[in-house]
Amino acid sequence: MVSVCIASYNGCKYMKEQLISILSQLSCDDEIIVSDDGSCDGTLEIVSNMEDSRIKEVLNIEKHGVVPNFENAIKYASGDYIFLCDQDDLWVENKVKTCVEALQSVDLVVHNSLLMDGVGNVSDIDFFSLRKSTAGYWKNLYKNSFIGCCMAFRREILDYVLPFPEHILWHDMWIGLMVEKKGKTMFIEDKLLYYRRHDNNASATAEKSSFSFLFQIKYRLQMFGYTLIR
Repeated sequence: MVSVCIASYNGCKYMKEQLISILSQLSCDDEIIVSDDGSCDGTLEIVSNMEDSRIKEVLNIEKHGVVPNFENAIKYASGDYIFLCDQDDLWVENKVKTCVEALQSVDLVVHNSLLMDGVGNVSDIDFFSLRKSTAGYWKNLYKNSFIGCCMAFRREILDYVLPFPEHILWHDMWIGLMVEKKGKTMFIEDKLLYYRRHDNNASATAEKSSFSFLFQIKYRLQMFGYTLIR
């Protein structure tokens, strides 16, 4: 069984198109968990109007923000294979099949993606080239190349990934580092997603960090400490 976990917040502009690209790849036993963080733009109405029993709406009512919202979605997931999903991208046709096949031999898979603009124009710029993405704990502690919308993992990793530590900024970096420490990861070159870049994105690609160099050093030491004691 596959669970797709979406953290939504005011995502009505692209949500329907994204859901359509996902549903076409799922079986009748799979599910999409949409955890909403208080949208006020009609996002949940769009989700409800899809009228598909595989879509389950849950509310994020405890802690707000992208990281707690994804954690909330994951907690409701029932699947053997869990996919993280943004509300505004598009899945390529064979994403689920390719990732599930890879997960037969590893605990977590990260696939490549192509960048797309706000109106749907797909570029030839891929995420792996921008981030120099490879596996490895130390490499990704230094420069993270785990990106949630391109990740899928086996349910078993939740035993040591959840709960997320307090105050982390990036859930995907945390999940990736923990699997590098305790499990097995795989980076595959297949471009299985169109990664939409627009003004309201909650995540970055290769933009220069807005955090100071000192903050970045401190944060990496903090992440190292979290993964060391977990």
